[in-house]
Amino acid sequence: MSEIVRLRTRAEIDEEAAAWTWRLDSADVSAIDQRAFDAWVRQDPRHRRAMDEMSKAWKSLDGLAEATRGEKIAAFTDAAELAPTHGRHSWWYAVAATIALAIAGAAWLRQGSEVQVLATAVGQQRNVTLIDGSVVTLNTNTILETDLTRRVRQLYLRKGEAHFQVAHDRSRPFLVHAGDAVVRAVGTEFEVRLRTDQHVDVVVNEGRVEVQAQTVPQQAPDERSRPAGLTTVRALNAGEQLSTASADYAIVPVSQQQLSSELAWREGAIIFDGQPLSQAVSEIERYTDARIVVSDPRVAALRVGGRFRTDDVQGFLDGLQAALPVTIRRTADGLMYVDPRR
Repeated sequence: MSEIVRLRTRAEIDEEAAAWTWRLDSADVSAIDQRAFDAWVRQDPRHRRAMDEMSKAWKSLDGLAEATRGEKIAAFTDAAELAPTHGRHSWWYAVAATIALAIAGAAWLRQGSEVQVLATAVGQQRNVTLIDGSVVTLNTNTILETDLTRRVRQLYLRKGEAHFQVAHDRSRPFLVHAGDAVVRAVGTEFEVRLRTDQHVDVVVNEGRVEVQAQTVPQQAPDERSRPAGLTTVRALNAGEQLSTASADYAIVPVSQQQLSSELAWREGAIIFDGQPLSQAVSEIERYTDARIVVSDPRVAALRVGGRFRTDDVQGFLDGLQAALPVTIRRTADGLMYVDPRR
């Protein structure tokens, strides 16, 4: 058996992009550093994409008071000094956490509001407790902005998937803006996933939420005076889910087993129960930088079942070869093909 080719993961690239972000933010960037950065960007197209995403998150901080700039850089420097002692992913976790802490340090600058930009890299999950006591869990490759004021709690899911455990506070509505919808809750637990077509999936595992259609584009962060252009569409109770991709926003009941499967990612797992292989591969690819191609439509239609770790793509591929009439083929460019077994 040939040796498995290990690709550099998106998490590793994001760690490097984070390091370059804080380094280049310094006022005294040397010519040597600039040349080194230019060379790093040219090494791999993924480097530029990672820098673009990191820059967007970083630029979202620019609306804060300039007085926090020195504190932010100092915090990032401290995080960098701690990184070598905590393993492969610790630098990214430190950066993501410090972004949130830097923004939280400027709390009440906007008449009692707390603004945060929270993010995860590909293949990572993260729990964050907001200032109101609500707990947000971010899934892989997710960007979430929060704007909590004394009158309303607004969160903007820009990318990915998140689970919300909302602290009870009837005086302050809890609104999650995502794609073409807004989800409103008071005290409940629910999950929101933003699809690439801007449609939204909502699953409620406790309490009740209202899903509203958003008839106008989401406002820019500095224009969020009120959630305009909204129409109430559906109310969901625990054990129900909705996708805005359906024409009638139909509410579908989900069993406790289905609910556990939907939320398994919070435990670092992914569960398949008869999904087509093509769908299972698309889901697994959310958690890895590796690209997997199903080469035959008959193979794509094969049904897949089982529980897999989100950080073990190789285990998933090994499971496919053991349970299905398929074989895995790797090419020199790093692609992995799922072929019919001859």
